[in-house]
Amino acid sequence: MSRYHFASGAMLAATMLCGTQAVAQDSRCGAGRDLVVQALERISPQSDHGAFEDALQLLKHAVSECGELGDAWYYRSLLEQRLGHDSLAHYAMDKARFVGSEALQQELNPLILSTPSARGFTVEANAPQAAQPTPSKPGPVRQKWALVIGISRFVDGRIPRLKYTTADANAFAAELKDPAIGRFPGANVHVLTDEQATTRNIKEGLNWIARRARPNDLVVIYLATHGTPRTLDSAGGANYLVTYDTEIYNSGSFDEDAMYATAYPMVELADSVATRMKALRTAVILDTCYSGGSLKVQTGSPDAPLPDKPPSQEMLARMSQGTGRIVMTASQADEESLESGEFQHGYFTYYLLEALKSGKGNTPLSQIYASVAQHVAQRVSAGGMHQHPVMSRSSEDADFALGVPATEPADSQP
Repeated sequence: MSRYHFASGAMLAATMLCGTQAVAQDSRCGAGRDLVVQALERISPQSDHGAFEDALQLLKHAVSECGELGDAWYYRSLLEQRLGHDSLAHYAMDKARFVGSEALQQELNPLILSTPSARGFTVEANAPQAAQPTPSKPGPVRQKWALVIGISRFVDGRIPRLKYTTADANAFAAELKDPAIGRFPGANVHVLTDEQATTRNIKEGLNWIARRARPNDLVVIYLATHGTPRTLDSAGGANYLVTYDTEIYNSGSFDEDAMYATAYPMVELADSVATRMKALRTAVILDTCYSGGSLKVQTGSPDAPLPDKPPSQEMLARMSQGTGRIVMTASQADEESLESGEFQHGYFTYYLLEALKSGKGNTPLSQIYASVAQHVAQRVSAGGMHQHPVMSRSSEDADFALGVPATEPADSQP
């Protein structure tokens, strides 16, 4: 054999080995990312010592699976500090800076709420002064911000398309910008649909609001897409939102590691709202379906549906922590969010649009919810199905109308 052929064979073998190693590394890092999500789901500002210890062990496991997970190192640093392990906290933070951490760049901190809680939350005594929320009641609305997301089709062609989620998002954004209804400045309403609604772009959109919105502002986040049931995550039972670039299948089979690496964890959305949004009027509206019927995977027989396993009530409560938080979801835990061929919208969003239009944006969200819940339940049940919207609030007096005028011009924003 010539040296050329020998070298070529060696190079091919080395390339195949590197490819195999890369696949194995991707698999370990996918599993590591899911461990980070599991850790985040276990902790909140009110968690006890045991919960912090459990989450820390998960993060240690995550970095042992994939040492390049900067977010795992960053969250590990926060927990080490909370548990009084200063030297280990500094070590983990140095690692996060070295490998790079998106959570560090965005200053995410699931241990500190961005607003004072109406449910008895008190700031930890040794928390940095700059991070401590200042209890206050909201004054007149200074400015208004919205992130509106609707995804009907996906890069992964085996993920079932949704018929009207993009139309839902565009219609909702149009009502927000309507000067007779929502009265949001057009420049302050960011809309992400289909190929624009990648995991990265959604995170950047949330960061855009978090950096600009102040306590006396009003924030709305609307999202319509698939959601994965907790049973799709065999390791920890976490929920993920399916974004445009989410990959769930590989060669026709369900691939958990691909999902971990590309979908948007529900806990990250919850923490972004609870710990980064400073606005004392923040509404999150989720027209997503977490039932087993929304996504099908091969489990013994082709495209066998999974049992209904939606996000926990604790996750909705987590998102509504703080002050002035309202979370509305399209259906209860064991139900689907259904679409209507007659309305060319999801039932939930259709009646939401109708209620906003009827009240010209001046109806408080608690009343909007009551109207939507009644109409959705009645209309869907008439067709032999069941769907009951849900609302969670930070307190009984957390309420506001989306159409309240802003007192500050949009062009004066930084």
